Amino acid sequence: MTNTVFENWTDELSAGWRTRPVLAQHNLDRNPLFSRENLARLIETYPLDHHALVHVSHRADKTRVWREGEIGELSGGEVIEAIAAGKLWLNLRNVPEVDSCYRDLIDGIFAELQGYMPDFETYDRTMGILISSPNASVPYHSDLPGQSLWQIAGRKRLYLYPAQEPFLPQAELERIALYGIEVNMGYDPTYDREAMIVDLEPGQMMTWPLNAPHRVENHDCLNISMTSEHWTADIKRSQQITMANGVLRNLFGWTPRSRRITGPEYVAKAALQALARRSPWVKRARRTRRPIDFKLVKSQPGIIQDIPAYTR
Repeated sequence: MTNTVFENWTDELSAGWRTRPVLAQHNLDRNPLFSRENLARLIETYPLDHHALVHVSHRADKTRVWREGEIGELSGGEVIEAIAAGKLWLNLRNVPEVDSCYRDLIDGIFAELQGYMPDFETYDRTMGILISSPNASVPYHSDLPGQSLWQIAGRKRLYLYPAQEPFLPQAELERIALYGIEVNMGYDPTYDREAMIVDLEPGQMMTWPLNAPHRVENHDCLNISMTSEHWTADIKRSQQITMANGVLRNLFGWTPRSRRITGPEYVAKAALQALARRSPWVKRARRTRRPIDFKLVKSQPGIIQDIPAYTR
């Protein structure tokens, strides 16, 4: 196989993919698409509705405060410098929809994976690029699609938890499916006793079983990472069941017990969640976004300036 992204792939990695956490080696940290120059160019031309610039602080009671802002008059290189100096992270979402070079990259990655695992048939593959400050963190959360984290620059500590109770309450997963908010899950520090803890280095990637909760802590350095998402037929069916169960629990007060993805019950729940997605109730709930209320200050890396709040 030519033009491979993975290095030193083994049959053991193929056997573990989808069923347990897998740590693999890649060469994206040496790919020109992730050079500082190319990332700066990407930032300067990125559509506003495809990115989020977030500043994180803490109140006196240690409550985390998330604010969303804009890059202002900074160049792409200056934005990266600001992130290196401040409590910031930039999420460039849906990169393949913005730049076809990244579409070719993500399609090539999954073609390579299917070469190793012929039954691994995926669709709706996408990726995002995360640029985050030293010591920044991502709180405890879970994702609905298949998910992987690829380290490009810097080091971060990844905590992975079992995809089962009490770490993953079904009611919380259902709320993610209904409302599209992934970072409000309840976290108990005692969960760390069961966590798999990995310090990701450049050239390493991690994938994990579907919906497994996780959180991330950057080491004291600028971090550049890539996230990849994918769907399979079974993942899609699982998400449909989660959505339908959330409707039953939150709208009708009924506690669902089954998560079967075949049979008459699945068919009924698939129809229910399809109706719910088109309902005004779900559309209104998913429309909520943080206001944009700050901008970066040119020539003062890491400093933010309040602006009149607005929403996109």
